[in-house]
Amino acid sequence: MQSTKINLLGKTLSELEQVVIGLNLPSYIAKQIAHWLYNKQVTEIDQMTNLSKVVRETLNKGFQVGCSEPVKVQVSVDGTKKYLFKATNGFIEAAFIPEKDRATLCVSSQVGCKMACQYCMTGKQGFQGHLLAGDIINQVRSIPERDNLTNIVFMGMGEPFDNLDEVLNSLDIMTGSYGFAWAPKRITVSSIGVIPGMKRFLDETRCHLAISLNSPFDEERALLMPVQKKYPIKDVINEITRFHFGQQRRVSFEYIMFKGLNDTEKHVNELVRLLQGIDCRINLIRFHPVPGVTLVGSDDFTIEQFQQKLKKKGITTTLRQSRGMDIAAACGLLSTKEAGIDNN
Repeated sequence: MQSTKINLLGKTLSELEQVVIGLNLPSYIAKQIAHWLYNKQVTEIDQMTNLSKVVRETLNKGFQVGCSEPVKVQVSVDGTKKYLFKATNGFIEAAFIPEKDRATLCVSSQVGCKMACQYCMTGKQGFQGHLLAGDIINQVRSIPERDNLTNIVFMGMGEPFDNLDEVLNSLDIMTGSYGFAWAPKRITVSSIGVIPGMKRFLDETRCHLAISLNSPFDEERALLMPVQKKYPIKDVINEITRFHFGQQRRVSFEYIMFKGLNDTEKHVNELVRLLQGIDCRINLIRFHPVPGVTLVGSDDFTIEQFQQKLKKKGITTTLRQSRGMDIAAACGLLSTKEAGIDNN
């Protein structure tokens, strides 16, 4: 039987203050609860031992911590792990990527996605629901590697700026002194360019921004990404130029390489023109085949030549290593549609 109690996990300090005030408790108890949730990482209210028994009994009547362990974990030959979680509106996946000097967790923000990008398994899944901030935070604090994480990237299932309030609340918890107290530069949020959400994100946080670009030409990008018709990449770029990006905050552009579609000299030149004056980097990404999609990835030689040409034009360009291919954890492959579980 599903609990009717309200989850405390995922509530910001201000929301916890509202909870305790609503229970006629002193407001300072909110900070104590936050400390237990996000620093001590308790699983039960009764473990909050500096709260009086009466306070704990009062909280237990209507609330619970609300954390949950992963339902399943898959391990790649390269060490990448893919975690399956039961969330508020269905099932989601998160990918843990260990490297020599980094440990990155790729988190999801929605169950499925509305954006229908041609190259993405999550887009093929369609949209089942928004995650709550607690669902996002649970992905971070409920994996065994949580204490060793160096970076969080919102590059999993869903479009973060389509679920903006919950994403911003989760970022507040991750970076707030009452929460995980992470430096914002350890967190990157990736978007396909939903401008209203992007503007709020840039105004209200100091976290890094990554934009899925994939083609500098309107018609080509629209074929790959329907969002181009509503939020053209030129408008996205114009908005980005309003903000200062430097050592403490970075903007990057994700560029999946498709054979004969977006990997030519003219694309290099147009990218340089489009991004002129922006302190940024381009991350080149190999296309990971999606069932039923006829797109083909560029070969390694073409990708390397593309990278070198961009570098010669003065744009910092990196090639992202493909990780977790054998467990469908690589970029664009996260999906729970075919997992044999009910997302409803």
